[in-house]
Amino acid sequence: MLDIGLLVRVHVDALIVAQNHMGVCDAIRRITPVGKLAAMSAPHLPKVAGIDPEVPVSTHTSAPLTEVPGPPGPFIQDRLAGWVSDLTTLHELTERLAGTNTLDGALNELLQAGAALVGARRGLLVLEPATGEVPSATLGLGLSHAELGHIETVPRAATALGRVLDGLPDTADGITSPDLLGEKDLDPRHREVAARLGYAASYALPLASEAAGRLGAAVWLYDEPAEPAQKQRHLAGLYARYATEHLARLIELERARADVAAVAEELLPSRLPRIPGVRLAARHRTGPRGGGDWYDALPLPDRTLGLAVGSVGGSGPSAMAAMGRLRASLRAYAVMEGEDPVAVLSDLELLLRLTEPARTATALFAYCEPAARKVVLAGAGHTPPLILGERRCEYVETTLSAPLGMLACWEAPSVEFSPAPGETVLLYTDGLLRRTGDAMDRAFARLHSAAASVPTSDRHDPAAVADHVLRTVLPDGLDRSDSAEDVVILAAHFD
Repeated sequence: MLDIGLLVRVHVDALIVAQNHMGVCDAIRRITPVGKLAAMSAPHLPKVAGIDPEVPVSTHTSAPLTEVPGPPGPFIQDRLAGWVSDLTTLHELTERLAGTNTLDGALNELLQAGAALVGARRGLLVLEPATGEVPSATLGLGLSHAELGHIETVPRAATALGRVLDGLPDTADGITSPDLLGEKDLDPRHREVAARLGYAASYALPLASEAAGRLGAAVWLYDEPAEPAQKQRHLAGLYARYATEHLARLIELERARADVAAVAEELLPSRLPRIPGVRLAARHRTGPRGGGDWYDALPLPDRTLGLAVGSVGGSGPSAMAAMGRLRASLRAYAVMEGEDPVAVLSDLELLLRLTEPARTATALFAYCEPAARKVVLAGAGHTPPLILGERRCEYVETTLSAPLGMLACWEAPSVEFSPAPGETVLLYTDGLLRRTGDAMDRAFARLHSAAASVPTSDRHDPAAVADHVLRTVLPDGLDRSDSAEDVVILAAHFD
């Protein structure tokens, strides 16, 4: 990783050395014979890898040491001050890039920072990893979707960006096109698009490093014939190499998240059952590390229905595996004795205590008779359901109970209630509340307010109810990567 802070400190030290050099020479002359002074070589300013090494020797270091040297020349001071300024800018840009934790955010930051470094107003970035770990993506800066579409009509081999993406031998250090419209051999379609979009020059740079390989390329566009200076290209190259390493880490993270989400989805119902008198909808999102929140809906004899939600303690693959085992066990118990939710959860608690004594879990199971509009449920340390209708929006009062696996013998009474025609029962996990970042009492109030605000036109659609609740409770969306909590909502609308 490029340590910009260290480079800044080195060059500041170099500036101090240059400013104090005259005093050092005076001290050497006082304690060293003149004959030996002539044979000694003067110290040189330190050189830093990756930075412009062309530093002219100052007049007082090249003059004979028998003469009194003058102060450091203003040219040396200006050059060192310029280095410090450039490195400080580079340090700030890389810090901002390091602060991005999503692939889209990093790509946007890279485009903007590169435009600032090379002095361009618009740009285009194509992410195209050779390994195919993530789908190809195209991102524009100062370009509309229509303008991006025009650029994509240009033959790939006719553009600097395309040649860089293809990894041609002469593109490792980027391609500068200072006057596109003045090039006699420019592709006619490229000339037409450049004239239409109003750009006259470009600078393309690969996004590649030795460790990460080639991930893509970026090109910045100038409104007038121009090209970045050597110093600008040097700084942009340093930044691009650092950005490539950061993008490689984010790509690996995205791949891992996709794998976790795929496994989690496979452990949950592939589809919801259709039972006369009730319609179902579910929303689920797994946290970035994988969690143990789950839901289930299974048809039972005599056109009855079992609904369940739960959460296994912990996160990661072990929690996901435990969640799969717990859900499968609950399905078996529900088929055998689903009309008694307390018995279902008691059997589940016994199994958990015997097979996984170090693990805890919360669960809620509801036995529904849609034709009679009757629901019997029991909960083990789980959040209470919320019932929403035209005349009420309230939590179902459930008895306080401990999670599964915490007591020697779990037991809690069941609760029975009757949803009115047109009412929706919401089952959810506490991850929905925890993602708000509020205290639990405020999170419960926030959920209640979100359910009460569902438009009347949407209250007969369980999917619309679930979506409205999610948008209202979590306005930032379900994809926030700074939250490790799973989210589950299971909505049952009774006709």
